[in-house]
Amino acid sequence: MSNLDRQAVPSLCGGRGFVVAEPVRELLSPRRVRLGESTEVRRLLPNLGRRMIGAWAFVDHYGPDDIADEPGMQVPPHPHMGLQTVSWLHEGEVLHRDSTGSLQTIRPRELGLMTSGRAISHSEESPASHARLLHGAQLWVALPDPHRHTDPKFEHHAELPKVTAAGLDATVLLGTLDGTESPGTTYTPLVGADITLTADSDTRLPLDPDFEYGVLAMSGEVHVDGVPVLPGSMLYLGCGRTELPLRAASDAGIMLLGGEPFDEELIMWWNFVGRTQAEIEQAREDWMTGTRFGEVKGYDGGPLAAPSLPSTPLKPRGRVR
Repeated sequence: MSNLDRQAVPSLCGGRGFVVAEPVRELLSPRRVRLGESTEVRRLLPNLGRRMIGAWAFVDHYGPDDIADEPGMQVPPHPHMGLQTVSWLHEGEVLHRDSTGSLQTIRPRELGLMTSGRAISHSEESPASHARLLHGAQLWVALPDPHRHTDPKFEHHAELPKVTAAGLDATVLLGTLDGTESPGTTYTPLVGADITLTADSDTRLPLDPDFEYGVLAMSGEVHVDGVPVLPGSMLYLGCGRTELPLRAASDAGIMLLGGEPFDEELIMWWNFVGRTQAEIEQAREDWMTGTRFGEVKGYDGGPLAAPSLPSTPLKPRGRVR
């Protein structure tokens, strides 16, 4: 998914200088952003104060939206570099096309994982005939320096491993949770898990104390380490935890995101993750001149134009604004 802000603001991410090395409970409020004509998302990362959770650098939550009489998601071809995109649905379907020739419909609880590497472009749209409701999350994972120029590729995993306990069913979409590993390709130690909780469940989820974590509430009423987290909001948890108390007042869905704190400083501008202003400027020029990012074939419409670069210099800094 694209960052469609026409006044794209650079996000200064990464570096371990501001890692919280102990458990915390920091509630992140979303910023509402329009994607096309019929989709509004709640942006949790980058946030006003919290820029990353491990290598997770971008989190949008959308829906549930009634799109029975709407076109649904319509995101024209746009570029990415230096990151992975993770498409995750609870309801509906999204048709993915990219410049490597991939064409894939992604359905609920299936992993759509696109590694941009040095350069890729893609589009995302609700199929012409689609379900009534659209509900999901779009996430980006920053690639570390040794892998950020890798060849672009797309992965689709319809079957994913699970971790179960009383009142809890977790699907491991990326990384490793409680010894269970996703087939999705990763480049840093991290975890992404979709967790379903049954009403009145009260359980504890094992965690890695070296990871920092956040929980995105997707649906229902859930208390995370005693903090009520409403759908479309996220609780940042810091590091140093070996387990996470979860209690659900109703059937509920959450996403657990975590990883080793990302130790590189980044510049994230529009749909690019880089290290220097020169890299960002070159990527924008390459996209606007039709080089490097390839062509998305089959989408009914033209590509997105890149916004103008800001007048102030782009500088990589720490993990918080």
